[in-house]
Amino acid sequence: MTLSGKVAVITGAGSGIGRAVALMMAARGAAVAAVDIDEASALETARSVVAAGGRAVGLRADVSRAEDIDAAVDAAVAALGPLDIMVNNAGILDGYFNVDEMDLAVWKRVLDIDLTSVFLGCKRALREMLPRGRGRIINMASVAGLNGTGGGAAYIAAKHGVVGLTRQMAVVYSSRGITVNCVCPGPVLTGLRAHSQALLGPDVPDISQRGVAVSDDQVRALIPSGARGSVEDIAGSVCFLASDDAGYITGHSLVVDGGWRAK
Repeated sequence: MTLSGKVAVITGAGSGIGRAVALMMAARGAAVAAVDIDEASALETARSVVAAGGRAVGLRADVSRAEDIDAAVDAAVAALGPLDIMVNNAGILDGYFNVDEMDLAVWKRVLDIDLTSVFLGCKRALREMLPRGRGRIINMASVAGLNGTGGGAAYIAAKHGVVGLTRQMAVVYSSRGITVNCVCPGPVLTGLRAHSQALLGPDVPDISQRGVAVSDDQVRALIPSGARGSVEDIAGSVCFLASDDAGYITGHSLVVDGGWRAK
């Protein structure tokens, strides 16, 4: 699954799954633009790639803002070359709050980051890919995008939206040389809870112990494999969908969850 000679933009690449995707794509030969709202972490990801012998830039962007995504892709293309792969990975949790518990501000913030940013990233990627007649778009959904558990109201709604947008785009753009797929991770140990808490702000109650799969005992009870996935598990799936090996796969939601949704 070589990605030699490809150029990839990865949002949310300052940590967690996004950083793992950037590092793995670079190891397989891609030049990568690591995009994150935290510029220092984006630059750190890029430095790690360069230290390993790859090509990378680190860029700051608030992915909920069209002008930020446009500027990031512009900078990536200027530094690395024409865009081949767009990975819309950035996202936050919603605190596992139900509709009666959720403030409108939280709802809007989660939808902006988890769904609208995917639309914006796809739209900007298409400007680069359609004239060339080829490209790979991979969106980060979730097992919570497939049924009614795994998050709160806003997160589940947003991730269902990512799955739906992925399918609609695949129908429209696959004949024009662009595959569009999404990955649906199960429980993966990252800093997402703490990161989400910081982005949602001090008025949102502590979310560290809310929801499902918080403890190892809960994971063992929920997941047939009995364990959490790793960021590398998800990164490998993204790299596969970005590769030539997946050229006939489009509109697909690739579940990587240790068997959770098979139950």
